[in-house]
Amino acid sequence: MAKASYLAGVALALAAGSALAADLPSRKAPPPAFVPPPPAFSWTGLYGGVNIGYGFGASSSIRGGELLTQVPGAGPFAGAVDVAAGAWNMPTNLNGVLGGGQIGYNYQFSPWLVVGVEADIQAADLRTSQAAGVSYISPVTGAGVTGYANANQYVDWFGTVRGRLGLTLPSWPNLMIFGTGGFAYGSVESAHRYTRFDGSAPLFATQASATTTSTNTGWTAGGGVEWTPMAFPAWSLKVEYLYTDLGSINQVGTGFYSAGAFGGPATMLVTGNQANFRWHTVRAGVNWHFNPFGSSAPVLAKY
Repeated sequence: MAKASYLAGVALALAAGSALAADLPSRKAPPPAFVPPPPAFSWTGLYGGVNIGYGFGASSSIRGGELLTQVPGAGPFAGAVDVAAGAWNMPTNLNGVLGGGQIGYNYQFSPWLVVGVEADIQAADLRTSQAAGVSYISPVTGAGVTGYANANQYVDWFGTVRGRLGLTLPSWPNLMIFGTGGFAYGSVESAHRYTRFDGSAPLFATQASATTTSTNTGWTAGGGVEWTPMAFPAWSLKVEYLYTDLGSINQVGTGFYSAGAFGGPATMLVTGNQANFRWHTVRAGVNWHFNPFGSSAPVLAKY
């Protein structure tokens, strides 16, 4: 009987404890800490950088000819004109090292389309030197004439202002393939010298020369690839090709012919000496993006 009373007491105590525990507030585990997602990659923003490359010729040419006019009233051929028109057409290929800096702005319209504008300025050491011989029979005197033309071209610096249109893929957001084109300008120089050797005895030579420096304008177009390492989103590397055309320089060189087959003074001109300035450029560069994620970083709600 005592044992039954003891068991009944234990059961009653357990039931009372369970009822008391049910009335206590429950304790839940704390929610996991919120970690915001990394910002989506975007090309939007300002950037600036440096580049270095090489320029090489694009089948340019230097063309010219000789015009020799007897001074009226002087010598047996007074007023006569000796012409060697189109006497030379020398192929030229500007080439040399170049380098400079660029600054620009991109705006990413969609996961695959980037539109931007870029300006750059380049120091250059582009140059070429060509020579050509001339030989003809003077239509005035019937004497043989030989000549030697020497021409030099230089590009000391140039710059461009270009639009850029880039394509990306959602699976490769940090790789952009772009086309570019726009306005170009730069400092160009053309220098030429022509020496005429008269076939009469004794042999007589005279020279005509000219040097012209000009700031020319023109156009440029090309394309390239730009890539940003995800570990360093503020930096990007690019490889780019450009074709640049800065027009031409037309020169007239003058010289004074005092003897020879003409038998008297004459004025010698080197006419139509046209030097073209166009070349290819391949260069590599690095850019620093001032705001690498632009405005596409997510906005987090505050509670």
